[in-house]
Parts: sequence; C-alpha cells; structure tokens
Amino acid sequence: MITSPVAGFVVAIAIRHTPSPRRRVAYPCPAANLWSSPLGRSHSTPARIAAPGRVGRRVPAAIEARARDNLRADAVKGRSGAAMLEGVRLVDHHCHGVVRGPLDRAAFELLATESDRPAPPGCTTLDSQLGFAIRRWCAPLLGLAPHAPAEDYLARRDQLGPAEVNRRLLGAAGVATFLVDTGFRAGDLLTPAELGAAAGASAAEVVRLEAVAERVAEGGVSADGFAAAYADALATATTDAVAVKSVLAYRHGLDIAPEPPTASQVRTAAGRWLRRAEAALPPGPRDGSPGDGSPGDGSPGARGLRLDDPVLLRHVLWAGVQRGLPVQIHTGFGDPDLDLARADPALLTGFLRAVADRDVAIMLLHCYPFHRQAGYLAQVFPHVYLDVGLALNHVGARAPAVLAESLELAPFHQVLYSSDAFGLPELHLLGAALFREALAEVLDGWVAAGRWSGADARRVADMVGAGNAARVYRLGD
Repeated sequence: MITSPVAGFVVAIAIRHTPSPRRRVAYPCPAANLWSSPLGRSHSTPARIAAPGRVGRRVPAAIEARARDNLRADAVKGRSGAAMLEGVRLVDHHCHGVVRGPLDRAAFELLATESDRPAPPGCTTLDSQLGFAIRRWCAPLLGLAPHAPAEDYLARRDQLGPAEVNRRLLGAAGVATFLVDTGFRAGDLLTPAELGAAAGASAAEVVRLEAVAERVAEGGVSADGFAAAYADALATATTDAVAVKSVLAYRHGLDIAPEPPTASQVRTAAGRWLRRAEAALPPGPRDGSPGDGSPGDGSPGARGLRLDDPVLLRHVLWAGVQRGLPVQIHTGFGDPDLDLARADPALLTGFLRAVADRDVAIMLLHCYPFHRQAGYLAQVFPHVYLDVGLALNHVGARAPAVLAESLELAPFHQVLYSSDAFGLPELHLLGAALFREALAEVLDGWVAAGRWSGADARRVADMVGAGNAARVYRLGD
C-alpha cells in the first residue's frame, strides 16, 4: 500500500487476475476496482528470460519481477511526497497488432515515427521524445539499464527475437483488454486473439468502415448494388466486433456535409469510384478473395483500392452509425497521408449534432493538437468521447501536460485510454507506462494542492483507465 503524506492519498495495489484472451471483461462504472499490478503478471508464474546465446531459456520469474520492480521504483524516485497511481488497470480502446517477424534498424525506426521517410543521413528517428522513452521504459524489460544506447537496445532486441520481445513488453503493459483495429496491414501483424494471448489479456475487434467497402468493390459489385452489398458486408464483418472506425481524416478530411447522402448520390458516387477502381485493379481474383493482399488490409484495399470519394466516405460513416456500435473517428495528427488542418475534430460539429439523438457513441481518437477542441465537444455533446492516446507516446516527457489539458473541459466519464500502438510492442508498453506516469503526476499534483480529494482522483483514474471503455463498448455483455 502506498500513502501520500501530503494528501492521505491511499492506493491499494494487487496482482491482477489475467482474463482469458477470449473473454471480455467488464468493470462497473464509475467506481470500478481497477487497482492492480501495472506490470501485469503474477510473480509466481514462470517467465522466459533470454540469456546471451540461450534465447528463450526458462529461468525463475524473480529475475523478470526484479526488473519490473526496479522500473517502478525508478518511476517514483524524486517525486517528493506525491503518491504514484501505480496500479490502475487499463482497457486500450484503440490499438493495432504488432509485427510478427524480426525488424532491421531501418524498419524499426520507421515504426517509431509518423513519417513515411527515414531520417536524414547521419541522423536517427530515435533522437526524439519517443525514442528516448523507448530507451527509458523498455530497455529494463529487455535486461538493459534504463537509457541504454540505441545500438545496444536494438542488438538486445535482435538477440531475444520478436516472440520474446512481444511477450515481455506486451505483458508488462498491464492492459486488461485490447480493442484492435484490424483494417490496416493485418497480414503483417498479430491478430487480436494472438495479441491478447501474448499479453495475457482479452481482445476484441474494431472494424474499419472503409476497408469493408474496399473488399466489397474487390469482390465485384455494381453501382446500383453497392449500398445493399455494403450493408450486408458490414453486418457480417461486425458480428463479433465492439466498434467501427472511420479514417475519413486520412481519405478526405473531417470537413464534410453533416447529413447522410441520398440514395441517388450514393449510386452516382459508387459508379464513379468503381470505374476508377476497375481501371486501377491489377489482374487477380474477382470472387471477393483478397488477391495479392492480406485479409482485412484496408488502407488502401488489399489489391490497391482506396476509398476516397467524399460521398461514399459519408455513406459508410452513416452506415456505421446505423449499425449501432460505437463509432471511432481518427482526429488530429498522423502520418503524411493526412492534412492536419482538416483533421480538427471541431470540423465534425455539424455531424455530431446530426447524430445526437441516435443513441450512438462517437469516439474522437487521439485528437492532438486539437484535444482542447475535443474536450469542448465532449462537454457540449454527451455522446462524444475522446482520448489522447497516440500523442502521449510521441510527446514522451511532456505527456503530463497533454493529459492535463485533455482533462480541462471534458467530463471525466467521457475520457478514455488508448495507445494507438501499431507494429512495435514498445508502443503498447509506452502507451500504458506514460499514461500511468502522467495520470499519477497530474492527479497527485491536484490532490496535494488541495484542489481534488484523493477519493475523487481514484474514481477518475478508474473511469479513464478502464471503466468508461467497459461501459461504452459493453465489454461485459
């Protein structure tokens, strides 16, 4: 038990019970009991630690536990009487899988930046807040000292191999449930079930709306039949899903007409897009199979299709609303495919008004640097939720400032945790570690200053960490 002498802030820490990868876990809201080991594994469970030349050799779990304990102790060092919220458990309400195979340095660096280009000659993308955070938080879990040089870190990573690195970092994240977007490069990544198994957690799928449309087109469909075929395909794709997601910001921008397009507009747009797609398609199957791509790869489609028609993008977004599941929408910064000025969630104000009475939650993903606009939208629209997931990894040491800003206007029952981790298990670990550290610093500061009570801080941490996601996505249903 950790007690703050300043504020009487008591946090009980227990080893979490690891849920089955196939079982969804529900937490009551708003006061769920989510305090558990942030590093997520019972110390009585044997662990695989690789020794030089003996990758994957089984040794006592105490070795791995000691590295994790040292990581926690390092995190609280110098915090001058402020209690850490060490044990908040998490539901990552938006993330992706991790790479299955080994990565060379160039591939690793490209997964550690939102750029699609390498750093200039003689430079490295790891000279960044994200790169420094990887060396700080991930190195000890691979048996290195915190802040180990990048060369040593990557060499150790190669020595352990992808399966062991994935197991260590995903397990250490202490995430109870992953909600996984399977719409981009799915064939290169662990499936939701595989991700959950590697982490000792449960997992569920988030279906990307545009990817479903691209699969429909690849299977062969007429302009007249597109709307009905899409509705059927979406219903099938979301049978076991907990949410749908739109990448409208990447494909066009969030500055769209708020109302759904008419049937005539959809037919005309579908004819235009399908003719363009037909001309661009390489030879391949026309029976709905994925051709030369991988199942679920939807950005662009498995055979190169890319849904970018603004009318059809509105159509699939509204189809997602009509499906009745929570609708995730990427907002804020991302890779160079995105025009940042058109990714401001405030551009969705008309759409948010239009869906206000549909009893569907709209999840504004990531939001940075527009997280204050997103906070305003959450305050005025009770069906709007937000996170700052992608940003925390990339701002690194500045994560407390960004997280604090996300808590300025938004009601606390409308803020969630996500990592938006893609490709690297390091991003899953960092998402959780930086979120926990930032949340501890922000809430402990407010409690110590007498602005919040300790009980309220614990309750908000429970809601943001997992309770809100469990309620919105009905993870216990």
